[in-house]
Amino acid sequence: MTDDAPVTDAPVIEEPDIRRLDDLLEDLYHGQERISQADIYRRAVAAELPAQLLTRMAALPEGEYAVDEVADLLGGSVT
Repeated sequence: MTDDAPVTDAPVIEEPDIRRLDDLLEDLYHGQERISQADIYRRAVAAELPAQLLTRMAALPEGEYAVDEVADLLGGSVT
């Protein structure tokens, strides 16, 4: 019996845990309209979000963001 399926050694790329990102954003923006990139990043580090998300947050230009802006930039679903 032979298996004709091709064997690949492609790495499995894990998607960041978007639920954790959404939870962080909901908590951060509770009662706030805009939050600075630095504050978002600090809270994400404290929440121990995955390194992939932290890297993306660190790459955001300095400034303040509304929840929908940062969610769009980072792939979250909070709007």
